[in-house]
Amino acid sequence: MMDLIRKMVVAAVLAAMPVVLAPPASAATAPASEQQQKLLKKKKAAEAKKAAEIKKKKAADAKKAADARKAKARKQAQQNCGSFISCMLGAKPRAGVQRASAGRAGRDVATGEDISWANAGKYAPGTIVISTSERRLYLVTGPGEARRYKVGVGREGFQWSGRSTIVAKAEWPDWRPPPAMIKREAAKGVKLEPFVEGGPGNPLGARALYIGGGVYRIHGTNAPGSIGGAVSSGCIRMMNTDVVELYNRVKTGARVVVYR
Repeated sequence: MMDLIRKMVVAAVLAAMPVVLAPPASAATAPASEQQQKLLKKKKAAEAKKAAEIKKKKAADAKKAADARKAKARKQAQQNCGSFISCMLGAKPRAGVQRASAGRAGRDVATGEDISWANAGKYAPGTIVISTSERRLYLVTGPGEARRYKVGVGREGFQWSGRSTIVAKAEWPDWRPPPAMIKREAAKGVKLEPFVEGGPGNPLGARALYIGGGVYRIHGTNAPGSIGGAVSSGCIRMMNTDVVELYNRVKTGARVVVYR
């Protein structure tokens, strides 16, 4: 009788105990797999950030090197001219510095003036309009309004007309005269270097705005006295003071209209 009672008690206790089942293998490995994915994602993000930082540093180093080259070129140009002011005033450069036009001394002065201009209504604000016969450049600023600058234009046989756009801009641009110009000037006894670094002694002056896909530009000069004349091989020359102002006002893509 006692044995029966003990068996019944044991059976009751076992029936009351919770049944613990082992978790499926997939449930046990799921958290570990998810953690691995998170770690992998974090690692990839860190690698991408590091690569971006390296790229940014390379770009900064390249810009720094380019700025150093420009500064060196300006310093060399100033030494060749004797001083920055003498370059701007058109003083005769020392050997190795190319002049835009010999004997064109003068002072770099601002010529820009805001005017009422009836033709402005034909063009959208921001358009550059150049009249080679007037030796003037107009920057349309609004309906019936423009800012007018005195410019130098192409000499006889090198003037042109048409419509285009500003495709690029540069500060203290380098100058690479085309082979035809080098040959043409050589026939006159003038030797042009195939490359002149940007700086005060450079014929392109302080700024350049490149027109279309051709060789023409709107640029400054190291010969202020040439402004107002028909003196170039087709490019439009401005006082350095004026071209810096125009450079700051005009965006790449601006329309350019040239007429005689």
